[in-house]
Amino acid sequence: MALAAGRRLGDVAHLTLVGRRRATLANLALAFPDLPPSAHRRLARRAWQHLGMTIVELARLLDRPIDATLGELSIDGLDHIQGVMKTHRRALMLTAHLGNWEYLTAAHRLIGHPLAVVVRPLDSPVLDEVAAALRRKTGAELIDKRGALRPVLEALRRGRMVGILLDQNATRREGVFVPFFGHAASTSRSVALLALRTGTPIVPIFIQREGVGRHRVIVEPPLPLPPSNDLEQAIVELTALCTQAIEAAVRRTPEQWLWSHDRWRTRPPAPTAV
Repeated sequence: MALAAGRRLGDVAHLTLVGRRRATLANLALAFPDLPPSAHRRLARRAWQHLGMTIVELARLLDRPIDATLGELSIDGLDHIQGVMKTHRRALMLTAHLGNWEYLTAAHRLIGHPLAVVVRPLDSPVLDEVAAALRRKTGAELIDKRGALRPVLEALRRGRMVGILLDQNATRREGVFVPFFGHAASTSRSVALLALRTGTPIVPIFIQREGVGRHRVIVEPPLPLPPSNDLEQAIVELTALCTQAIEAAVRRTPEQWLWSHDRWRTRPPAPTAV
């Protein structure tokens, strides 16, 4: 019943948030140009319904014991992160706004290693406090994205898994352009730079909804670090690998990604006329 209410909540948002609906459809047209507009509209509605269900689940997370949420999760690929933590004693956990991504902050309890999460404060102070309360309940350490470098380095030094979402638009100053669904997307260089500077493996981890009260966490093998003789080139190559991992995960369950975000807002500079 709660999830049905969440789907209706998503329908209402889909109908009333006209600007976001247009952004969703524009993004789907970019990502899946071979699909007809009717398919884009169906996928957009399902994505909004999924977001509504996610909001309802997060409200329930606040209202019940954390073990109840953990009982809804299963994990594939646990050996990948266990091997990294045994060898390196730290990890950069790459993820995206896919599935019920906030549940990943709870999943570290099943993995068995402490987690720190880099978060961007929300524009609404009320919503930001609710989100912080959700994350604190899972036992994860929170690191403000603003001025995150030193806290992240300290968390890695203390043997943490550090979770970073890398699927949102970056400013031209912060990002590098790499392919995402066949289009250049400005993507934060932070994860690649941290990995190359510290030798910390990047481990992709995603979550997908599989039914009523069931979510599967998928831990993938660590990404290979490119040679860093040319640091800038290595950053671009590694960021592209991160984005490829995210795209592959989104393609598995496209209705569960946050298509309403303007992922391609920052555009590459126009070529200089000769």
